[in-house]
Amino acid sequence: QVQLVESGGGLAQAGDSLRLSCAASGRTFSSYYAMSWFRQAPGKEREFVAAINWSLGSTYYADSVKGRFTISRDNAKNTVYLQMNSLNAEDTAVYYCATTLRRPIAGYRNSAAYEYWGQGTQVTVSS
Repeated sequence: QVQLVESGGGLAQAGDSLRLSCAASGRTFSSYYAMSWFRQAPGKEREFVAAINWSLGSTYYADSVKGRFTISRDNAKNTVYLQMNSLNAEDTAVYYCATTLRRPIAGYRNSAAYEYWGQGTQVTVSS
C-alpha cells in the first residue's frame, strides 16, 4: 500500500518562499512512474500544479506557477519537493501530493491519472 505524507505548508507573506515535501512509502522508488502536486482553493476545483517523471526527471508545470515553482525528487529518500517562490495570494490552497505507478494515459495534468493521494497541506499567503 502506497502512502504519501505532505509537509511544509504554513503561512507566508506575498513574495515569500515555501518548500513542500511529500514522502512516499510502501514501494521502492523505481515503482513510481510520476509524482505530482495539485492544489485546491476554497470554492474551486482541484487543479494541477506540477509533475515529475520519477525515472527520467522530466517536469511539467501549470502556466500559473511556471518560473516560480520547481518540482524535484530525491530517490534515496523517496521524496518529492515543491519549491515555491514569489508566492502570492492566489497560491493559497490545500496542496496535495499524488502518485501513479503506471504511465498516465490521461496525461500528467489530469487528477484521474493518479491512484494515490496524500492528505494535503495548507498553504496560506497573505498580501
